[in-house]
Amino acid sequence: MGANGLIFGGGNVIIRRMKNNEREKLQKGLIRRFVPYYRTHLKLFVTDIICAALISAFNLIYPYITGEIIDNYVPNGLMNWLLISAFALLIFYIIKAGLNYFLQYWGHIVGVRIQKTLRSELFDHLEKMPLSFFDENKTGVIMSRLTNDLFEISELAHHGPEDVLLSVVTLVGAIAIMFTYDVWLALILLALVPLILIYTIFMRKRFVDVYDEMRVVQGEINADVESAVSGIRVARAYTAEEHEKIKFEHGNDAFAKCKGKQYKVMGQYYASMRFLLDFMNFAVILIGGVFFFNGRIEPGVYTAFIMYVTTFSNPIWTLTTIYEQIQQGLTGFNRFCNIMDQPTEPEDAGATDCGRLNGDICFDNVSFSYKNDDSAKKVISGFTCRIGAGKTVALVGPSGGGKTTLCHLIPRFYEIDEGSISIDGKDIKSVTKKSLRENIGIVQQDVFLFNGTVKENIAYGDFNASDEQIVEAAKRANIHDYVMTLPDGYDTAVGERGVKLSGGQKQRISIARAFLKNPPILILDEATSALDNATEMLIQESLNELSEGRTTIVVAHRLSTVKNADEIIVVTPAGIAERGTHEQLMALNGIYKGLYEYQFKNL
Repeated sequence: MGANGLIFGGGNVIIRRMKNNEREKLQKGLIRRFVPYYRTHLKLFVTDIICAALISAFNLIYPYITGEIIDNYVPNGLMNWLLISAFALLIFYIIKAGLNYFLQYWGHIVGVRIQKTLRSELFDHLEKMPLSFFDENKTGVIMSRLTNDLFEISELAHHGPEDVLLSVVTLVGAIAIMFTYDVWLALILLALVPLILIYTIFMRKRFVDVYDEMRVVQGEINADVESAVSGIRVARAYTAEEHEKIKFEHGNDAFAKCKGKQYKVMGQYYASMRFLLDFMNFAVILIGGVFFFNGRIEPGVYTAFIMYVTTFSNPIWTLTTIYEQIQQGLTGFNRFCNIMDQPTEPEDAGATDCGRLNGDICFDNVSFSYKNDDSAKKVISGFTCRIGAGKTVALVGPSGGGKTTLCHLIPRFYEIDEGSISIDGKDIKSVTKKSLRENIGIVQQDVFLFNGTVKENIAYGDFNASDEQIVEAAKRANIHDYVMTLPDGYDTAVGERGVKLSGGQKQRISIARAFLKNPPILILDEATSALDNATEMLIQESLNELSEGRTTIVVAHRLSTVKNADEIIVVTPAGIAERGTHEQLMALNGIYKGLYEYQFKNL
């Protein structure tokens, strides 16, 4: 596995093996990196925090007033004060309801807006990532980063600061008030707090480990589902449903086992925490009762103290539960950062807009190997070739020779290791990728149509094109008449990956897209190899028209489609074996002639 693969797999293993001080350093770094996302929502966030603080203050008032009523107002017959206190509590509860509404609605809005910002940043970064990244990482795992992880981060963004502040204010306030009632009883209560802290620290590592593992397993099962759904037709065709089910159940079992481990740790932690908090109540009721019978405290103080223990224990419980959420959120944010820290496609310093090119392409001693290949074997070595502007050149030969790879190097989908590629005398590294790719149209064997309408898919060639230009492109690709038979014409949805269309229809839309783009350089990568002969002949007519006046590179195994090319180059793993016109190569009696005769030997 290449370096990028560590993002979704090995990276979590490394984190799990970290020492505690390294883990703490990482988490502090993540928190510092996360805080700036609050800046654009600072007013709303500060208001949310103020509401949380006020709710904490109101929570402290109720036990105090209750104690006063029992010890003072009722025994002394102070009915007016009783009514004033009761209505004051009612007003506080109404205000508290409004604050809770703000907290629940606008507090979550802060989290959602931060999630939106993170998702936009992540999507924008993914759009700029080199293709090697997507070669290494599964689509389902990337989708999990955009959905599950960002949801956990959103929840942390909202509940983290709010719940922590609410709990801390309530804790400090409750302790301070209890000390004013009885110092010794308050100290006895506080003596139990270190036990809770020690237990929380003890369980911390187990939480981190299980959540890291959970993220990896969840990403893998998402990838399995995405693969199974995308390939459902292949599975049906090969009656491989049982195989896919077994493969899915393997991941599903791993998910269930991992969840079981997670809930076991949660169960142990929460059960123990609940017992320690209940023991606080037991201790106050027992020792406070002894103090009351000995005349050390009044009935109202005893009652208020019991209520304050509940007020005291609730934020402790909240802090223990928020700890789980913090771990989930930080784990998700760490994985977000792992992607964001990956370098995007490099843009060379001083690169300029190349404008519209003529299409005179020159390969000069080009070598290339895929970086994610552990063997680092060169796919292309010392390749030198010139393709004149407006010429049609076919690349043929046995599989594995690097024909498609050569085509991918021209628009800089991958970076060459050695040599140079120039167009019109300009090194492609000296021009911006955007301006370079604007000059190149690609029609591939595996046509990808986006989940939208026919018009939207053709418009990928030029998003500024008018409806008339889109229709004209469709006519030139010989797809217009068919589109007009559809229920909604050009506004007909093509389905995911164009599932509602035939292979030939999808290919025609791809050709229409290229017509609309009108590039000076055209790459046809096995554009008709997946079609039947009749459809191929019809598509070939459109491709011939599309190729007129453009520098065209054709990758083909069906040699009948390239007989009329200006030049045919036979590419093997060793490099260029033969080159010339169809007639010249046939006269050589070499590789090309062998391939050609083999294809037509039964005709």
